[in-house]
Amino acid sequence: MSDQQGATTGPADAAGPPAAATRTESGGGMRVDARRNRENLLAVARTVMAEEGLDASLRDVARRAGVGIATLYRHFPTREALVQAVLSDRLNALADAADESLAAASPGAALTAWLHRFTAGSGTFHGLPGSVLAALHDGGSELHGSCVAMHESASRLLERAQESGEVRQDMDAEDLFTAAAAIGWAAQHSETERAERILTLLTDGMLAGEKDSRGRPG
Repeated sequence: MSDQQGATTGPADAAGPPAAATRTESGGGMRVDARRNRENLLAVARTVMAEEGLDASLRDVARRAGVGIATLYRHFPTREALVQAVLSDRLNALADAADESLAAASPGAALTAWLHRFTAGSGTFHGLPGSVLAALHDGGSELHGSCVAMHESASRLLERAQESGEVRQDMDAEDLFTAAAAIGWAAQHSETERAERILTLLTDGMLAGEKDSRGRPG
C-alpha cells in the first residue's frame, strides 16, 4: 500500500472537535465526532473511488474529507477494509435482489434482470469486477464475506431458473460470475452500447430453448 499509516495528521486532527462533540451516543459506542468522521470518510471515498477506481489514493480520500491520513487508518486499517465499507451496501443489495427474485414467475427473466443490475454496478467502480472475483476465492479478504453471500444468492437464482427449464443446464455459478465480471470490465473500458450488446449475447445464450441445426438457440 503506497499510503503510509505513520503519516502525520492534518489540521482537522490537531485542532480536535468541540468538547460537546466528543460525547458518546446514548448507550455508549463510537463517539459522535468519530462517527461523523467515519460517515464523512465513507461518503468521500465513494465519490473518489467512483472517479478514480478502487485503487484511488487514500491520502486523497483523507484530504478531501478534511482529516489526516491517520484518522482514516483509525477507522479503516487497510484499503480492503475501506473498500468493503464502500461496497457492502451494494453487494448486500445484490444478494437481497437475487433472493427476492426466487419467487418470480419467470426466474429466467429475473436472472437476466439481476445480471443487468450486477454489470451496471460493476461499471461504476473501476477495478470492481476483478476485486469481486478475487475476493470470492480469498478467505482472508475483507470483501470475502459479502462476495460469498452475493454469490450464494445468485447461485440459488440460477438453480431456480434451471429447475424451471428456462436456463440451460450446463451453466454453473462460476460461468455466470466470470462472464458477468468480464462484461463489467468491458463496461469500464469500452462504450456502454458495446457492453450492453455483449450482455444481451450472454443472456440470449444462457436461456434454454429450441436450437437450430447448428446447435444454437432458436
